[in-house]
Amino acid sequence: QVHLVESGGGLVQPGGSLRLSCAVSGRTSRNFGVGWFRQAPGKEREAVAAIRFSDGYTYTDDSVKGRFTISKDNAKNMVYLQMNSLKPEDTAVYYCAARAGRIIVSALPSSSSYDYWGQGTQVTISS
Repeated sequence: QVHLVESGGGLVQPGGSLRLSCAVSGRTSRNFGVGWFRQAPGKEREAVAAIRFSDGYTYTDDSVKGRFTISKDNAKNMVYLQMNSLKPEDTAVYYCAARAGRIIVSALPSSSSYDYWGQGTQVTISS
């Protein structure tokens, strides 16, 4: 069993920054992966970024590339999503997800690759 807790969401103005955190606890393999997904009202859940703990390989969706950065702290079992130059279209509930077992690179962006999900944190970009 893996438990995920997100934090760091909030309301910011366009152009601002936020850092989301995901605390990962429980049984995971050495090659497990963690992803950030988001879901806006009336839209499907979409991948934002993901990272593999064994080698630090990252995936970043084109829609946020250059603005969002995913990182990890192996010692603390934490994953972060640094979000800069935020836009109103980034408004969504952001979810942290984990695959406890080995994850291959091509599977990082797919929500079906992940076994465990956090409760989500609201991010609102508005002036």
